[in-house]
Amino acid sequence: MAEKTGTTQRTGEKRTSTSNKGFTADERAAMKERAKELKAEAAKADGEKALLEKIAELKGAEKAVATRLHEIVMAADPSLAPKTWYGMPAWAKDGKIMCFFQPASKFDARYATFGFNDVAKLDQGAMWPTSWALNELTPAEEKKITSLVKKAGR
Repeated sequence: MAEKTGTTQRTGEKRTSTSNKGFTADERAAMKERAKELKAEAAKADGEKALLEKIAELKGAEKAVATRLHEIVMAADPSLAPKTWYGMPAWAKDGKIMCFFQPASKFDARYATFGFNDVAKLDQGAMWPTSWALNELTPAEEKKITSLVKKAGR
């Protein structure tokens, strides 16, 4: 059978195959990229599901704080990937945990904390805070957390 050649309508790229039904190199590359995107979306959805399940396990005020905190973090930086970290709600940037919520009940502590790992860009001189005690979320705390998450994700 003689080899057929043709030109794709969208890219103008030459197609060489035994039929005009094969995919061009550009089309195959685009499909691979889309597969990566779908995998990343699925991972983010799985991570968020796990995070929401952990929040659902919490009780009372801690559950309300964690739920609202998730909303605040995702609104401040939608590119973060929700997930769990050591069984706690957390949010990752480029696959690394940037910030997390540690419920007081997790370690029978006096207060919950909202903290940042070294991925966060919160550097301020020679010494700076990386976590905050968090018993409730007032508009002032929500504003501060929004600012910190935006700064950390730069």
